[in-house]
Amino acid sequence: MKRQVTIKDIAEKLGISTSTVSRALKDHPDISKKTRQAVQELSKLLGYKPNLIALNLKNSRTNTIGLIVPEIQHFFFSTIINGIEEVAYQNNYNVLVVQSNESYLREVLNTQTLLANRVDGMLVSFAKETKDFSHFQQVIDNEIPMVFYDRVLDNFHADSVMVDDYSGAYNAVTHLISRGCKRIACYTSPQHLMLSQKRLEGYKNALLHHNMQYDTNLVYACDTRDAAMKISASILKKVDRPDGIFAVNDMTAVGVIKMAKKMGIRVPEDLKIVGFENSKSAEICDPELSSVDQFGFELGKKATSILLERIKSNTFDYEPKKHVLKTKLIIRESS
Repeated sequence: MKRQVTIKDIAEKLGISTSTVSRALKDHPDISKKTRQAVQELSKLLGYKPNLIALNLKNSRTNTIGLIVPEIQHFFFSTIINGIEEVAYQNNYNVLVVQSNESYLREVLNTQTLLANRVDGMLVSFAKETKDFSHFQQVIDNEIPMVFYDRVLDNFHADSVMVDDYSGAYNAVTHLISRGCKRIACYTSPQHLMLSQKRLEGYKNALLHHNMQYDTNLVYACDTRDAAMKISASILKKVDRPDGIFAVNDMTAVGVIKMAKKMGIRVPEDLKIVGFENSKSAEICDPELSSVDQFGFELGKKATSILLERIKSNTFDYEPKKHVLKTKLIIRESS
């Protein structure tokens, strides 16, 4: 079966944005006559046909926004949901929540479910498995407003809201250095995620700016509690074991603490640890965990406010914006 030609196909061939193609197809006066003619001629040549179902959905409101979340049980995402729902209900909107469980296939099905339920817009944090984003491009091609939160993408006609992952990581590692750590390991998440790249960059630059060598052998792909316990069982046995660990999230840090205690390694006397999230687990683990607060509730409120503004404007002719929220290092007993 031949794949249907999309606005993105036309945009790529002409080297222009999808929003420009969309306006050109509508003969919008803001688009030059030359560009409008090129778009319209190419659309005929390629056999482009507008998605009438999507257009009908776009022109009728359901007062429902769709929310794709990787893991509802994750503390950070649950606080984001609370912020999203508060703003949505204040504006008489319902929230339809679907969970990907970090699965690409499930995420694609989630997206189709939200479209079938005629949501007015979508809030999306994509799964770790996701590397093909064409299902989101389909939403954008259909001119349904979308806001990426936490896990964001460049080169999409969609707003994004994220925390300053770089400075959060930089401050966490700088704190470990100030506490006397000389050999700091980093437990990180998949590097195709922008947040992972930024946190690793913050870790690396904190070391370099304090005249400490960046050693790739101290960087480990590890972002769950179970994985942290497993990998720490061998890392902490080494003669040149780390004396400090920066973990990409709190549950990873908790896994390190649990294994360290099992091995008789004292925290923070022998090993200092900082997480990233400031979850409830940070306050109840023993010792209490130092962590970077991401302010998930505020992030959720901000993402929803932006999405509702886009929906109410009733136009897709806007320049997407990236919003970055500050983090705060909460120092506790683990460091």
